[in-house]
Amino acid sequence: MDHKLVIVESPAKAKTIQKYLGAGYRVMASMGHVRDLPKSKIGIDIDNDFTPVYEISEGKDKLIAELKREIKTADAIYLATDHDREGEAIAWHILQAANIGKRKPVYRITFNEITKDAIQNAIRNPREIDANLVDAQQARRVLDRLVGYKISPILWAKVRRGLSAGRVQSVAVRMVVEREREIESFVPKEYWTIEADLSPAGLKKLGKHDIFRAILHARNGKKLDKFAIPSKDAADAVLAALEGANYLVGTVTRKDKRRSPAPPFITSTLQQEASRKLGFSSKRTMQVAQKLYEGVDIGGKDGTVGLITYMRTDSTNVSVDAQNEARTLITELYGKEYAPAKPNIYKTKAKGAQEAHEAIRPTSVVRRPDQLKAALGRDEFRLYDLIWKRFMASQMAAAIFDSTSVDIGAGAGIKTAAGAPFTFRATGSVLKFNGFLAVYNVSLDEGDEDEDKEALLPPLNEGQALDLHDLFGEQHFTTPPPRYTEATLVKQMESEGIGRPSTYAPTISTIVAREYVELVEKKLMPTTLGRVVTDLLVEHFKDIVDYNFTSDMEQRLDDIAEGQRRWVPVLREFYDPFALRLHAAETEMRNVKREEIKTELPCPQCSTHLVIKWGRNGEFLACSRYPECSWTGDLERDGEGGIHIASQPEIFGNTNCPECDNPMSLKKGRFGPFLACNNYPTCKGIRKVRAQGKDFVVIPPPKPTEEKCPKCNRPMVQKEGKFGPFLSCTGYPECRSIVRLTPNDAPTCPQCGEGKVVAKRARGGRTFFSCTRYPDCTYASNALPVAVSEEVA
Repeated sequence: MDHKLVIVESPAKAKTIQKYLGAGYRVMASMGHVRDLPKSKIGIDIDNDFTPVYEISEGKDKLIAELKREIKTADAIYLATDHDREGEAIAWHILQAANIGKRKPVYRITFNEITKDAIQNAIRNPREIDANLVDAQQARRVLDRLVGYKISPILWAKVRRGLSAGRVQSVAVRMVVEREREIESFVPKEYWTIEADLSPAGLKKLGKHDIFRAILHARNGKKLDKFAIPSKDAADAVLAALEGANYLVGTVTRKDKRRSPAPPFITSTLQQEASRKLGFSSKRTMQVAQKLYEGVDIGGKDGTVGLITYMRTDSTNVSVDAQNEARTLITELYGKEYAPAKPNIYKTKAKGAQEAHEAIRPTSVVRRPDQLKAALGRDEFRLYDLIWKRFMASQMAAAIFDSTSVDIGAGAGIKTAAGAPFTFRATGSVLKFNGFLAVYNVSLDEGDEDEDKEALLPPLNEGQALDLHDLFGEQHFTTPPPRYTEATLVKQMESEGIGRPSTYAPTISTIVAREYVELVEKKLMPTTLGRVVTDLLVEHFKDIVDYNFTSDMEQRLDDIAEGQRRWVPVLREFYDPFALRLHAAETEMRNVKREEIKTELPCPQCSTHLVIKWGRNGEFLACSRYPECSWTGDLERDGEGGIHIASQPEIFGNTNCPECDNPMSLKKGRFGPFLACNNYPTCKGIRKVRAQGKDFVVIPPPKPTEEKCPKCNRPMVQKEGKFGPFLSCTGYPECRSIVRLTPNDAPTCPQCGEGKVVAKRARGGRTFFSCTRYPDCTYASNALPVAVSEEVA
C-alpha cells in the first residue's frame, strides 16, 4: 500500500489531476454514474418509503472490478467527483458499488477549478460525503422516475408509442406551446407617432448632425400614451393643427448616465450568450465548456490545464484572488481608470442559487485567449474567448454616456416653449468613457432595445428657434411576443425557477428529440404532437405542468439539500394525490390516436385537403380521403409557423416498385427512410435507400451468386453497402459472415504491393482505408493512397 486512490468522473479530468498530484496518487475515472435505476422497470418500492432499487450501470461491471482491485492496494480513497448534487450522488454510488465500507479511510474532496492549487488544497481539506446532497439528488431521481414511468404508458395508450413525460421537460414544452398560441391569437393594434426633423434656425450650411428627429411627447401639458393617436385620421388632425407652427427649444437636460457591466457567467447566461453570439445550442455549449473545465493541453510548461471554473453553477460569486488577478491585468492592459475603486460584487438572482459556488470564469485571466488560439479547437477558443471577456468586463469600471434630453415647444405664433400646445422630445446619448465596453458588450434578445444606442444632437440652448425640415405621421402596429429561441427559453425557465443549471441543456435536447418541439430558423415551435400532449397533461395532470408547482418542488429539493426537509415525506406528499390522478387519467383521458387536424393544403394526388396525423414516427400529412387515396408525406414549418409539404430529396437509382412497377414515394419508418409503392395497401412493395447528404441512393436488391459462405457453406448474395459491394450469407442473422468485394479500380497497397486498399469503418463510425490482405499486411491510412509518377518523384 504505497499510494492514494483518487476517483473522478472522466478520463480528461483524471489526466489533468494526475499531473498535479504526482506519483503518490493513482487517479481513475468512473466514466460518470456507476449505478442507476433499471431501464426495464420502475425500480422503486413505493410502499417501502420509495426505496430505490439500484443496479450497476450497463458496461460498468469491469470498471467496478478494477476499482475494487485498486482499492485493495490503496492507503486511502478520495472521491473527487463534481461539486454539485449529481457529483455528490456519483461519489456515494461509487462507495456503495465498490463496497468500500469501513476497511479504508474514505474522503470526499471538491474543487471549483482544476488547477494545481485548487487540487492540492482540496486534498488538504477533505470532508465526508454530504448525505443531504445525496438525498436531494436521490429525491429528484425518484421523483422524475415516478412521473416518467407512470405517465408515459398512459400517453403510449392514448396518443402513440414512444412518448415520454417529464417533470421539467413537460413544463418546457408547455412554455413553447403557450407562447405559440399567444402569437396565433395576437391581434395587432394600430397607433401613430408624430415626428419632426429639425435643425437650429438660420444655419447656412447643415453639418452631419445638425438635423435631428423629435417625437411628439405631450399636448397641452399632458403626456401622450402609446395609443393617444390611434389612426391616420387622428394623426392627420394633429398634423393639421401643427400647420405653420413655430418650434422653440424648451428644457435641455444633460446628465451622465452610467452603464454597469453584466455579472460573470452562470450556466443559464452562458448558454444564452453563446447562443446569441456564437450560434451554439445549449448542449453544444455545455460540451465545449466541459472540455475547457476538465483540461486542455496548451503546451509549454503548463501542459494540460483546466481553463475555466466549474460550468454548472447558478452563483455569481467570485473569489478574492480571481478578482485581484483580474484588476491587476485590467490596470496593465487598459489603465487605472478602467479598474473600479472597489471590486464589483454581484448579487445572485436565481431562485435557490447555491451561493457557496463560484461563477464561470477563467482559472487565470493571465491566459489570454489570443495566446491560446493555436492550442484550442475553434469551438473551444470561441467559448473561452467569450468567458474570458465576460469575466474581465465584469470586474471593470462602468461605461459613462453623456445623455441629453430636449423638450421642444411647438405651436402657431408661440414666443416661448413654456405653455406651448405641443411638446416634442428629442434624446441623444454619446459615449464619454467606454469602461467595460472596451472588452465586451452583452447581446440583446429579439424585442429588446438598446437604451444606450448612440444618437447625436447638435448644441441646443433654451429658447433657441428651430427650423422644420419635415413633419409626418408614422404608422405602427403592436407586435406579438417573439418565439422562444434556446437562449430565451433557458432565460424563461430560470426566471420561473424551472429546472436547475444541469438540466437546461438536456431538457431542450429532449423536447426536440421527442418531436414535441422543432427548431425552425433557430426558433422553437411546438409540433402538433407537442400541442396535443400538453393539452392532455394540463387537463389531467395540472400540477405536473404548473409553473408554480414545479418551481415549488425545486425549492423543496433545495430544502432537502440544506437539511431542512426529509426526502421521503416530500415524495409522499407529492405521490398520494398524483396516484389518484393517474387512476383517473387511465379511464378519462381521451384517445387521440385516430384524431386528425384539418389543413388547407391540397392533396398532391387527388386535390382533397390534407390532414395532420401522427404515428409511431411522428406527425405527418395524409389525404383526408384515406383509404380511397393513400397519399402521405412529411410536413415542415416555415419561420411563421405555416405548414407545408416537406420538399422531397432527390433519389438516385430505379424508383419503380419491384412488385408492380408503379412509382414509389419516400417514407419514414421506425428503422429510417425507405421507398413505398404508391399503390399501398394494395401493393406493399418497398425498396431500401441509403442517405447521401440530403438525398438518397436506392439500394439494389441482393443478387444471387455461386459463392458459398466460408463459415456455414450456405449460398451467398451480393449486396451494396456504404463502402461498395460485399457478399453476405443467406443464413443471416444466424450467420453474419460477410466477404468484402474489392472494386476493380481500388488502388494497389503501397506497403505490400499485392492487396488492394479499400474503405473500412472503425469503431465510432470513422472511415479509414486498409489493405485487403490484413492481418498479413497492416497498411492503414486516413486517406486513399495516390500514385505518384516517377518523373514527379
